[in-house]
Amino acid sequence: MIMPIVLRQKRVVIDVDTQRDFFEDASDVCIRSRRRILANIKRVVGWAGRKRIRMISTVQEYCGDDCGHGFCVAGTRGQEKLGCTLLKKRATFTATDSTDLPRRIFDECDQVVVCKRCFDPFLEPRADRILTELKASEFIVIGAGTENSVKATALGLLVRHKKVTVVVDATGGHDRIAVKDSLRHLWAKGAKLCDTGSLVNGPCQRLLNACYYDPYEIADPSDIWIG
Repeated sequence: MIMPIVLRQKRVVIDVDTQRDFFEDASDVCIRSRRRILANIKRVVGWAGRKRIRMISTVQEYCGDDCGHGFCVAGTRGQEKLGCTLLKKRATFTATDSTDLPRRIFDECDQVVVCKRCFDPFLEPRADRILTELKASEFIVIGAGTENSVKATALGLLVRHKKVTVVVDATGGHDRIAVKDSLRHLWAKGAKLCDTGSLVNGPCQRLLNACYYDPYEIADPSDIWIG
């Protein structure tokens, strides 16, 4: 019998695919408004570090052109995780078909980085195990891209009856309409949407209404909220 992973913290930050290919201008798959979004990601990571909130990070990793991917190829600069999203005490696990993970890994690490070979972390055995087993009271989602990896991660958590908060201005994607539709979908499925300022300056989060919020048009997302 495999013993469940232990996490003593009430909240955990889920850092989705914050890799160079998605945040550097030279990349063909760089997300929109990446500078603004990256600044907010840094704020969330810094806040998590100060509060000793544990982080689970996913990174895409592909074997090369033979698998049809021209981005996040293993061994390239673009596949690397952004340095500002790495905590000092961390453990990294490669993408394999194994589910092996130390049961008390969060007693020694502040961050667990799991590689995946697809957008959806729940199709990757190790990522599926750690995200499914954790009993944190809130899963705070940041990263890229909103219309694929972020959406798949948040929906997978919601299906597993987790409480999910998506920090909308600390997530970004490639297509404006798809991003907005994805946020609306997540909101309809039960995810809470908030902005970085309300998260890090708490204690109460201001909730955004996905029916009206447009992350690429509204300068201050906290102007539109319900709560």
